[in-house]
Amino acid sequence: QLQLAESGAALGQPGGSLRLSCAGFGFSLDNYARGWVRQAPGKEREGVACISSSGGSTNYADSVKGRFTNSRDNAKNTVFLQMNSLKPEDTAVYYCAADISFCPPSYEYWGQGTQVTVSS
Repeated sequence: QLQLAESGAALGQPGGSLRLSCAGFGFSLDNYARGWVRQAPGKEREGVACISSSGGSTNYADSVKGRFTNSRDNAKNTVFLQMNSLKPEDTAVYYCAADISFCPPSYEYWGQGTQVTVSS
């Protein structure tokens, strides 16, 4: 049974940076694409970033392009989301996810989610 566990600092300031991690437990995710999805209060879930199994391809939502970077360390079964130039509208619950397909409309495996708040 695969489990995904997000971790990282939860509170950031506008213009600042935060880094989220997501470790996988249960089996190797080397052949799985990984992604990050967020949901802000009162809004639908938004795909933020995704990365291919090799790490060679990435895709980002327009709202975070140029500010967020998705990377992975397959040796550690972990992906990272580096968030720079934070904005208050980045406040949301962030979920990491995994799927055989790259950037699917819905992922097979999900983490529990971690709250990120951007506020001065």
